[in-house]
Amino acid sequence: MDALSAAERILAAIRAIPRGETAGYGVVAQRAGLPGRARMVARLLSQNDDPTLPWHRVLRADGRSAFPPGTSPHREQLERLRSEGVRIDDHGRVRPAKRAKSVDEEVWG
Repeated sequence: MDALSAAERILAAIRAIPRGETAGYGVVAQRAGLPGRARMVARLLSQNDDPTLPWHRVLRADGRSAFPPGTSPHREQLERLRSEGVRIDDHGRVRPAKRAKSVDEEVWG
């Protein structure tokens, strides 16, 4: 069986981001087995023409869109995220959902 190319692994990692969740470019690269290749993720997304790819779930490490504020792609990305229930603050930064407590946290505080 042929190994997946780097691009195929990145696309698979993007498709695996659940609805209503986001991931940074670096996290996507790491999940694809390509740590340190965040720019490769960005380059691949910039060339994407697959309308089914959930590109809008990939953000900068600080939780913001990589598109300049006020541009059409920026507005579209935030609208798509909001439609999935993602919380976005007044400055355009995604607020992560509250993480469920682990069993240890529940038991030991």
